[in-house]
Amino acid sequence: MKRALPYNEKVEISSDDSSSSDADNDAIRKQLLNEDPTLGLSSEAWLFRRAKSYQDYMKLIPVPTKRGTVIPFTSWTGLGTSMKNIYRQPLHYLTNLHLKRLDQERFGAENEDDLLYTIIHPSKAEASIWIIEEAHRLTSSPHHLAKLWAADKYYHAYIDDIYPKLG
Repeated sequence: MKRALPYNEKVEISSDDSSSSDADNDAIRKQLLNEDPTLGLSSEAWLFRRAKSYQDYMKLIPVPTKRGTVIPFTSWTGLGTSMKNIYRQPLHYLTNLHLKRLDQERFGAENEDDLLYTIIHPSKAEASIWIIEEAHRLTSSPHHLAKLWAADKYYHAYIDDIYPKLG
């Protein structure tokens, strides 16, 4: 769909124009709002709307129940990436942050250089991620997501763009 105006361009509708009536002005306003639903929304409202849409979408994706692959991994984020590729599913924003934090918690540990799959069995590690993923998909608040996203201008780096076929 083509937009008549860019998002950031303001539209002035003058009421002193004799050629347009109040009904015409209302029609123009409705058309602009239908073409660009974010027009007139504050950045917080827009972010909440996006977070709500994201959370509603993530609730629709069922967590895989058939798992038979043992995935060797050296980092938590690496395991998450492998799971996304194998199961063709995105991981929730909060799960991606959790995996990043788990990797950061290893810095300075005495076994920091050991391969993770030699410390934690790959099946257990994968199962724990799916449990956390399910909790994030089903119970996360869009308000909480919007708050986190507002505090981090690079939040989109942790939102996966792998979308499975639903249905």
